[in-house]
Amino acid sequence: MAHADERLFLWLNGFVGTIPALDRVVTWLVSDYLIPVTLALALVMMWFIKTDKDTRERHQIGVFVALTAMALSSLGVFIVNAMYFRPRPFESLDATLLFYRPTDSSFPSNAAAAVFGIAFAVWGVNRRIGSMFIAAAAVYGFSRVYAGVHYPLDIVASALIAAPVAWLTFRLRDLLMPIIRLVMKAVRILCLA
Repeated sequence: MAHADERLFLWLNGFVGTIPALDRVVTWLVSDYLIPVTLALALVMMWFIKTDKDTRERHQIGVFVALTAMALSSLGVFIVNAMYFRPRPFESLDATLLFYRPTDSSFPSNAAAAVFGIAFAVWGVNRRIGSMFIAAAAVYGFSRVYAGVHYPLDIVASALIAAPVAWLTFRLRDLLMPIIRLVMKAVRILCLA
């Protein structure tokens, strides 16, 4: 499996430098800011968007679930990283790097797990918005492979961690409701919900 992962990485990363326009786009996409911040702003929009009361409350609960899924997905990556360290592809292979040189484990990708955690959780609340989030997370994962930061399996593993975490968080939201309602009450007092 590792050899297929390396071959796919080398094939994708081999396009770096051959399509300058794609390289420029990926340089923006791979950053720690564009897609994660865009998803964060979309969560803020979900929180504040003026819809009927039930939809708005469902979206606000969805934001809590998404942030919880993101945190728990990152925790899952942290646990895997404590047991297994995989060098980054640019450390092990002849790769072209379009990004800075991260020093943490390549497997699984914490950045991808975080955005997939948010995306899968939002999908549980709103299929249309969640599908857009999942597409953005997939583009983010692809860009991290293309840019030489991760192997493809790092991204797949991140999604495989985030999906059940988001599903479980979504399913257990009723247990979180006392905390969510308390926070919602405080936020409403501040006129933020």
